[in-house]
Amino acid sequence: MNALSLTKSPLIQRHSDPSLNLAWATAQVGLFVFFLWPAPGGVLLGFSLLATWWRHLGRIVRQPMMWGWLGLGLWLALTCITAYRPVDAWLGLANFLPFFIFFATYSRLLQTAAQLRHLAWILAAGGVVVVALGLGQLVGLSTSETMTQILGWRLHAGGNPVTRAASVFMYANILAAYLLVLISLCVGLLIDERRRGGHRGRQIFLGVLLFFGVVTLLLTSSRNAWAIALLEAIVFSVYCGWRWVVGVVGAIGGAVGLAAFGPLPLRTWLRWIVPVFVWGRLTDQSFPNRPSATLRSTQWLFARQLTAERPWLGWGLRNFTPLYEAKTGFWLGHPHNLLLMLSAETGIPATLAFCALVAWPLAQVGRYLLAPEHWLSNLDGGDRAVLFAYGVGFGAIALFNLLDVTLFDLRMNLVGWLLLACLNGLVLRQRAIARDSLETPGSLK
Repeated sequence: MNALSLTKSPLIQRHSDPSLNLAWATAQVGLFVFFLWPAPGGVLLGFSLLATWWRHLGRIVRQPMMWGWLGLGLWLALTCITAYRPVDAWLGLANFLPFFIFFATYSRLLQTAAQLRHLAWILAAGGVVVVALGLGQLVGLSTSETMTQILGWRLHAGGNPVTRAASVFMYANILAAYLLVLISLCVGLLIDERRRGGHRGRQIFLGVLLFFGVVTLLLTSSRNAWAIALLEAIVFSVYCGWRWVVGVVGAIGGAVGLAAFGPLPLRTWLRWIVPVFVWGRLTDQSFPNRPSATLRSTQWLFARQLTAERPWLGWGLRNFTPLYEAKTGFWLGHPHNLLLMLSAETGIPATLAFCALVAWPLAQVGRYLLAPEHWLSNLDGGDRAVLFAYGVGFGAIALFNLLDVTLFDLRMNLVGWLLLACLNGLVLRQRAIARDSLETPGSLK
């Protein structure tokens, strides 16, 4: 399939700016295959990025946030010079600098509600295979050595770790973070379809995918993800006015919490109802006698100590691991908290700058959603539901990274930046529309 036929395919959405048709088309195909086959998917996404830069470099560079990310990138480079292990720190920049560029570029490429809706459908369609493989591996499905080399990931029979679904990802917790996003987008699309009176078949597809996505999330045994999923349910219920769902979710959460930590004999009674793998995971009875070095409290305390010793420039990216191993004799990839990791490795100023740059588009989206009649009057209820779902999905990743770190997985790192770029792109678009409406009254409609 050549480039021209790709942009004319009925499955490929065309861009509102004809000069970006090829970039948007390759991005759609790339994102569809990226989670299952990262190498070709990454190449397509890279081509899309370069094509967007080629056409709109001036507009991308003129984005105010671009200069903020550039300043942060230079500061991170400075922390590499003073790092405990400079080589590791320079290599660690690969987890940040390319994604700063990705964010700035895709904020230009993704700017309409129609694109966000189409992209959500692409991610939902790709999620079918991810969910199926996660369930399949728990009944013995695995990849051969040849398939592992071709695809770039290994499907472990029985899960990774054993009994915990991980699907195409390196570890169960990464799958859990992915599923939080998938669930959020599925709910947003369901709301959108219902408000638009969409085809019943699409609603059934989303409902089935949502059900099995939740089942797979339970089978990851990620306590953090379980709690965030309940919070997602409450947030969507409040947004839609489903008070009864809030009550049901609250009752489920209360029952699970009391089964794990409640007083006797109530705890005993509830454990007859709540599955043992749920309350056993919450109480750590499923994984008893863990070394203190594996506990988050130990890791967080050490990260705070590192920050106190070098508060300005930190110890350098990827330097937490050798320092923690030297202290405890235990190898650990990260301290299970992104902000503590950043403050320990890059210093407090870089961490605050990172948080501010991420928070700005989120604050703008929140402002728009709180006053949609003024800022989002050109978007209908379905559009706003999809936008809200992107915000909830990104919020879920942000919360998850307060208890874990997902950026070391290329695919999940890209998902976070993709969601943020979608939100920022729509903010830029709505600001441009509002600005034009002031110049030409009535054009907002």
